[in-house]
Amino acid sequence: MTKIVKLKSGAVLEDKSSYSRLVAVGDWIFVSNTAGRNPETKLIPEDVAAQTHQVFANISRALQAVGSGLGDVISARVFIQEPADTPLVMEIFGEMFRGVDPALTVTCPPLGSSVYKVEIEVTAYRGASQGAEMIRLGV
Repeated sequence: MTKIVKLKSGAVLEDKSSYSRLVAVGDWIFVSNTAGRNPETKLIPEDVAAQTHQVFANISRALQAVGSGLGDVISARVFIQEPADTPLVMEIFGEMFRGVDPALTVTCPPLGSSVYKVEIEVTAYRGASQGAEMIRLGV
């Protein structure tokens, strides 16, 4: 039988809305749309760069809890509140995923609150960082 692990980060909304921060099904790992709230202070930075870095810290912590990491991410979806913030958010995204190169969707929909400037959702496959092969299409 496939092992399923559901991880809760302790965020109030997880219990209120009945969802998990992360669900691992065997080696597949699905991380919910993650905002930049600091889990210790419960604060969300006003600065989009600081929020983006906190999002990555939150995602990294969740992945580490199930024996994975950012290197295993195979797909990401980035949601940015203000289109003008896209270049900065994507610069940080590039720094975090240089060499990992997951499949990517970037969009600028309204988020659940104006306090959120960026949210990121990822799918990972445990061990993907060990077996990745890069193929370039002729351009």
